[in-house]
Amino acid sequence: MDGNTTSKTNDTPMIDPFGRHVSYLRVSVTDRCDFRCVYCMAEDMTFLPKKDVLSLEELERLCTAFVRKGVRKLRLTGGEPLVRRDIMTLINNLGKLIDKGDLDELTLTTNGSQLTRYADDLVAAGVRRINVSVDTLDPEKFQQATRWGSLEKVMAGLAAAKKAGLEIKINAVALKHLNANEFDDMIRWCGENGFDLTLIETMPLGEIGEDRVDQYLPLSQVRQDLEKRWTLTDIPYKTGGPARYTEIGETGKRLGFITPLTHNFCESCNRVRLTCTGTLYMCLGQEDAADLRKPLRASDDDALLDAAIDEAIGRKPKGHDFVIDRREAAPAVGRHMSMTGG
Repeated sequence: MDGNTTSKTNDTPMIDPFGRHVSYLRVSVTDRCDFRCVYCMAEDMTFLPKKDVLSLEELERLCTAFVRKGVRKLRLTGGEPLVRRDIMTLINNLGKLIDKGDLDELTLTTNGSQLTRYADDLVAAGVRRINVSVDTLDPEKFQQATRWGSLEKVMAGLAAAKKAGLEIKINAVALKHLNANEFDDMIRWCGENGFDLTLIETMPLGEIGEDRVDQYLPLSQVRQDLEKRWTLTDIPYKTGGPARYTEIGETGKRLGFITPLTHNFCESCNRVRLTCTGTLYMCLGQEDAADLRKPLRASDDDALLDAAIDEAIGRKPKGHDFVIDRREAAPAVGRHMSMTGG
């Protein structure tokens, strides 16, 4: 990329039609994963052809454009981001934006399967905090939920990440028939290991070969039950994401709730999501999107790209329309979670 191109570009901050400053970009670096989680993918997934996926250099250029336009936090997601070939090249280069003061945080969401290999490298690149998806502490249930995953491998990855000095937050999707009776154990386990925990309602994204009405567990109900045994105090802690946090009096750790269905979190949304094909989704729960791959590849100058970004941010909706209802069998959004990165 020509180092002189940035002087020709538009560095106007990204303010959406509702006055929200877009300062957080989530980037799905691959739609591929070594798990097949029941709420995220069908078991027999068809992944994108490699020709449709942006190169690491193109992903870096896109991320840099967003940072130049006011993004202060980057989260890399997938699929599973750490299965992307040569992914540390991208992570190392983006980490340099932190050193320059252009970026506040570079982080990632992972299933933990590759952390024994990459934990030290992530820290060296400037990553300080990661989210790791663990929906159950029961090895048999874990294999059932992930279809292909190994809890033992994830636990080894968590140990490596902790040893490397990474701050760890565990993400668990609340699923009625999988982990509804495990949240006490998870809170206790996270407290013992120094992990925060966030519970997430299942979202109606993509056909998964399962009935989401049967999976759905309202977190308002979960919290009400947990408060019978734990002291949960609302706190103003924010990470830039949609979670609302409490502090657990008995462990001193944080418990977050992401509730797209029981409590819409859209009013403060500062996020947009970029897929590995260069498609920008202004809202996780809407189909409207912008193709950034075309302007990216049309010119070495970023003027066309910046104009496309500005036009897309100008269409960012007020909120999503998620609903889970037996009368509405199809998912609210046709694409799978692995395409957009959650």
